[in-house]
Amino acid sequence: MQALSASDLGVLHQRLHAQPALAPMLVRVARTQGSVPREAGAWMAVWPESAGLSTLGTVGGGRLEHDAIAAARAAWGKSRAAPAAFEQRYPLGPSLGQCCGGVVWLAFEPLAPALDASQWADVQQRLLGTRSPVALFGSGHVGRAIVQALAPLPFALTWIDSRDEPFPPDLPPHVKAEHSDPVERAVPTLAPCSQVLVMSFSHAEDLAVVQACLERMRTHNDLPFVGLIGSATKWATFRHRLAERGYADAELARITCPIGLPTIGGKHPAVIAASVAAQLLQRASSPD
Repeated sequence: MQALSASDLGVLHQRLHAQPALAPMLVRVARTQGSVPREAGAWMAVWPESAGLSTLGTVGGGRLEHDAIAAARAAWGKSRAAPAAFEQRYPLGPSLGQCCGGVVWLAFEPLAPALDASQWADVQQRLLGTRSPVALFGSGHVGRAIVQALAPLPFALTWIDSRDEPFPPDLPPHVKAEHSDPVERAVPTLAPCSQVLVMSFSHAEDLAVVQACLERMRTHNDLPFVGLIGSATKWATFRHRLAERGYADAELARITCPIGLPTIGGKHPAVIAASVAAQLLQRASSPD
């Protein structure tokens, strides 16, 4: 899974909009071999020195990035027109002053000036890459903190609430906000393999969403993780009610409550959000 920065993508869009004639060279990790500092798909934008703009993003830092910036700017300097796309191989050994030992292939691609909406959508899709779907039920303090925590991480977030207009106006490019009343009606439409986080404004809504998730797991078995915010006491109450409604122990064991890594304590929304983000990343990196 690629850890691409949606926040950097937003800055790139702002710069292209503010100065459409000054398009940068896009440098992406095309593929890798062995130990390397960044994964395939990582990117940075390099503007010509004459543009007076810095770089944006990173492909790994150190001498690798220094040489990549030089190569991008050298390509701009060879022609008054936009340079052609090219690819370059970088062994990360003594000659490059890096001891990773692997090999990185960097793809250099000049962005067209004054991108139209369709061209920008294509660039955005390629830079965001493949993201793991997450469904977040609840737009309270913790929900908002989780959105901020997941913003630079490789997740595609569907943010759901039953209340009218509960969402902030400016959302990251990979966050889709939905109104659903009743809120549990959104569960059958979630993307397959969504990881679900439940933290609505009421225990009644939380229970309804958890039950809808259990029903979906019975019929499709395509929700790998359902996490419920709350205490052990809250889950004991929910578990008793759900058992009375016919759910077996094995089904109820698939609900995680409380959410977050148990080794990270604290009840501040930002701390909970960091713990939940770490839990999702840990699950993503652990083979099933």
